[in-house]
Amino acid sequence: MKPLPRSFFSRSTRTVARELLGCRLVRQLNGDRLAGIVVEAEAYIGEQDQACHAKVGKTPRTQVMYGPAGFSYVYFTYGMHWMLNVVTAKEGFPAAVLIRAIQPVEGIEVMQDLRRGKNLVDLCSGPAKLTQALGIARGQNGLDLCQPSSELWIESGLVFPRHVIASSPRIGLGETPEPWRSKPWRYLVKNNPFVSK
Repeated sequence: MKPLPRSFFSRSTRTVARELLGCRLVRQLNGDRLAGIVVEAEAYIGEQDQACHAKVGKTPRTQVMYGPAGFSYVYFTYGMHWMLNVVTAKEGFPAAVLIRAIQPVEGIEVMQDLRRGKNLVDLCSGPAKLTQALGIARGQNGLDLCQPSSELWIESGLVFPRHVIASSPRIGLGETPEPWRSKPWRYLVKNNPFVSK
């Protein structure tokens, strides 16, 4: 399978977040192919979005968000977790989709080693869990996910019918003010056991 083209990511961030559900996130790690089906994703859109890192403008940390769509934006949070995002929309406009959960389908034993033997449902059911399971950290920030030679990419996969996709407010926004706190920009597959708890 080939990586999704840049045109997939160059669209509205909410459209990309919704249509990433069912796609296959792939990580090439030490000769192993690790992969999972995306079952939960959140949209973060522009400097006006008070939950988005770009609310402070362009900084060394957020610079990749202002670049072309289809690149990875990996950041460290809470002093302990890495988070994987995919840059979206047009170049110069800072927006990204946080991959919140995947359903593991390939390289499960390697993922379990990286996650210290966690059971299948708990392997990648959260944004910090999936980066740990896939060995994603600072070194994977700024990768071109549309490049066939990349160590990280996204392929087409399942097509979930619209009636099984739900939306809700984003998770873990802390003191983010309204209306941004309640924007229904989290997309998930209903009743999927691999969605974050």
